[in-house]
Amino acid sequence: MVRKTLGNRSKTLATLAVGVVVGGAVAGGGFAVADTKAPRSDRQITNMTDEVNDIKAYYGDTVDAQGEHWASPTSNYAKQVAGIEKDAKQYLQGHARHDKGKKKAIVLDVDDTSLSTYNYELETTFVYTPASNAQYIATKTMPAVFGMNTLAKWAEQQGYTVFFVTGRPEAQRSYTAANLAAVGFPTADASHLYLKNKENPPAYLACGKTCTTIEYKSGTRAHIESLGYQIVANFGDQYSDLSGGHSGKTYKIPNPMYYLP
Repeated sequence: MVRKTLGNRSKTLATLAVGVVVGGAVAGGGFAVADTKAPRSDRQITNMTDEVNDIKAYYGDTVDAQGEHWASPTSNYAKQVAGIEKDAKQYLQGHARHDKGKKKAIVLDVDDTSLSTYNYELETTFVYTPASNAQYIATKTMPAVFGMNTLAKWAEQQGYTVFFVTGRPEAQRSYTAANLAAVGFPTADASHLYLKNKENPPAYLACGKTCTTIEYKSGTRAHIESLGYQIVANFGDQYSDLSGGHSGKTYKIPNPMYYLP
């Protein structure tokens, strides 16, 4: 999985990525090529310090005695997430009433959909490396994204099976499952938690070791469907979490901190 931190492009890059793909499809049907023109003036570039301060203000940044950064439950971020969850709950409630007897499921991404990486991003100044991320996941418990644990538990009580599909590597399975359990999510055992296994990819992924994020996640959802489940809703903080089909309604959780193609 290749992860790109947004830095000074955090407000626009995800939107631009979607727009470029759409534009490429309209223009000629091939792969779209991003505009590589260099800015002609510094005024065309968002100041990085201002950008980080905007992110902190959006999340309602608070710092504890140990220097850990936490998002505030009264922040605009929390309010935006709560609005998405309210809509999702109404939708899932309607499906629960009309689809009795079916094996219904929801799919959740992990990082910044289920668990918040906000403190990790601040601790590393938004510079992701596999080594720092692995160390953080092995030694710290990430908090739940506001309300997502409650929504997932509620969905389980309504008869939905909750699956987690994450781009984290297979080596992080035990830490991921323990973290999800510690902050109140439904059971994330081997049957319900899917991680990316580049060394020994599952047979149901035709792309094998070369899967893109979209191929891996949509292929895994197709596998869940093959087990007899109807995926009613799919939650993710990246458009690559939600693309590729094999799900019902999709819910984009806000994340201005990084972009994953």
